[in-house]
Amino acid sequence: MSESPEPSTAASTEHTPLVVRTTRVDDPGALLSLLPARDDVTAWVRRGQGLVGWGVAAVCRPGGPDRFARARDWWAEHAATAVVRDEVGEPGSGLVCFGSFAFADEPGDSVLVVPQVVVGRRGDTTWVTTAGAGTIAPAPDLRAGVSPDAPVGVAFADGALSGAAWEGVVAEAVRRINDGDLEKVVLARDLVATSDVDVDVRWPLTRLAGSYPTCWTFHVDRLLGATPEMLVRRERGLVTSRVLAGTIRRTGDDARDLALAATLARSSKDLEEHEYAVRSVAESLAPYCSSMNVPEAPFVLHLPNVMHLATDVAGVVHEGPATSLDLAAALHPSAAVGGTPSDVAVDVIAEIEGMDRGRYAGPVGWMDAAGDGEWGIALRSAEVDGSRVRLFAGCGIVADSDPAAELAEAQAKFVPVRDSLGDG
Repeated sequence: MSESPEPSTAASTEHTPLVVRTTRVDDPGALLSLLPARDDVTAWVRRGQGLVGWGVAAVCRPGGPDRFARARDWWAEHAATAVVRDEVGEPGSGLVCFGSFAFADEPGDSVLVVPQVVVGRRGDTTWVTTAGAGTIAPAPDLRAGVSPDAPVGVAFADGALSGAAWEGVVAEAVRRINDGDLEKVVLARDLVATSDVDVDVRWPLTRLAGSYPTCWTFHVDRLLGATPEMLVRRERGLVTSRVLAGTIRRTGDDARDLALAATLARSSKDLEEHEYAVRSVAESLAPYCSSMNVPEAPFVLHLPNVMHLATDVAGVVHEGPATSLDLAAALHPSAAVGGTPSDVAVDVIAEIEGMDRGRYAGPVGWMDAAGDGEWGIALRSAEVDGSRVRLFAGCGIVADSDPAAELAEAQAKFVPVRDSLGDG
């Protein structure tokens, strides 16, 4: 696979204006099949719709506590100076960037990238966007490339902590919650997969999109996954956020799973965890919205491997400069990935979790020049580094959480990416 261009390390106040052109094209087939065999591919796909891209026209790598602000300012500069010809006029056409942000203020790296080529599909409309620094980029060849090869000889091992050690961390979190230090904390663990050959990210991406079509399959700068959780979508004045908290594993038996779904919907432990997450999102979005709709009760979202309690929060954003990235920054970290109270939970995570999350559980998605965009939470995800893949899974811990049950839930959440690395 080809090497990515050397990235810039920070936002710059000087740049060459981008020249961007978007044209409507005939349907070229499955979006993920268009990706070439190279490292600098990007993807955000659900039910065959969305955006894929490749190449780097511009990139920003902000870090630290002001990473969102630095990325926003960098994007505003490019949006203000770009020369854009957009014949489509849909959210995601014209100038567009993909982003992935670190969970924690330190350590961690984040990235915002403008691909040289973006192919988008929305409904029956398909388009291609090219972007170049100071020049018109050549039109791409929109034909399906050579299919990726499966990883070979994949083996899995515990990451930072063994299962037993992680159960001990969960027990410590429960103790702190019962002592009144906090109400909820989300703890994650990692799993490391190694292959005999470098992993072609197109292989797990295609399998994730096929197995989890209702999730948002993504790839940005070596981070891939299929997230069921939309942190925030902003589109023409409307904002929505899908909150997931409270999980139960599926058995594969439809009748049994329906009974389990009913149990989940009545579980006081899971309803409590879910309430914290919904309240966190509603309180964070309220300053940006003139009106909001927060359903009184969650619904059960059925995925192939697990079921979640889910709530869709919606609102009308105030007129003003708040972009989808600003909203994502305001929401991060929500109680669904951090805990309650947020600042206490994040400190507890840093103290006892025992690993660096990187960009796991941070915002991932895309944004256009108008500030519209979609940002998911980087869950059911993994970081690819050549032949090594680091998988992540997390669980919400509350007062009556059972360490063994939480470990089993984490194992279930590894399944999507773990299965995507197989050759079946």
